[in-house]
Amino acid sequence: MTKIILITGGQRSGKSEYAEQMALKNSGHPVYLATSRIWDDEFRHRVEIHKQRRGPQWTNVEEEKYLSRHDFTGRTVVVDCVTLWATNFFFDLQHEAYHSAKAASEHVERTLQELKDEFCKLTQQDATFIFVTNEIGSGGVSDNEVQRKFTDVEGWMNQFVASRADEVILMVSGIPVKIK
Repeated sequence: MTKIILITGGQRSGKSEYAEQMALKNSGHPVYLATSRIWDDEFRHRVEIHKQRRGPQWTNVEEEKYLSRHDFTGRTVVVDCVTLWATNFFFDLQHEAYHSAKAASEHVERTLQELKDEFCKLTQQDATFIFVTNEIGSGGVSDNEVQRKFTDVEGWMNQFVASRADEVILMVSGIPVKIK
C-alpha cells in the first residue's frame, strides 16, 4: 500500500535530516531520491555533505525530472526535494516558452500539470514516499516576475502533494510540527 508523507518548512529548518531519520525508522535500506541539478561548486559541496551524512545503508538515485521511471516497489523513498524537482521542470519549460513566445500563464499551467502527472505516476507504486519541500512563499513577495511565477508553481504543487499525503509535517527551527 502506498504511503505519502510531506515534510515542509523553511531553508535549514531540519527537513532533510528529519526525513532521513523517519526513513531509517521505517527501513534498514531506504532510498534517497535526489532531484537536484548541480549548478556550481558550492552546491556540489552541499550535495557531498548530504551524501556523507547518510551512510552506506542508503541507495542513492539521482533523477532530475522523471522520478517514475524508477521502480521503488516495497521501498521507503526520501524524495529530496519537491522544490528542486519543480525548478527543473519550470526552467526547462521556461527556456522552451522563451523560444516559442508562449504566454507566461501557459508556462505556469504546463509546468504544474507535468509535475502533477509525474507525481501521480510515481505514487502509483506500492511504496512509502517521504517528500521534502520548501515553503518559499513564506518569505514575502519577490520583485522578480520569474521568481513570483515559480513561487506560485511551488505553492500549488505543495498543496497538491499535501492533499494526497497521509501525513504532513512542518519543520520549525528543527522541531517537527504535525499538520495532518
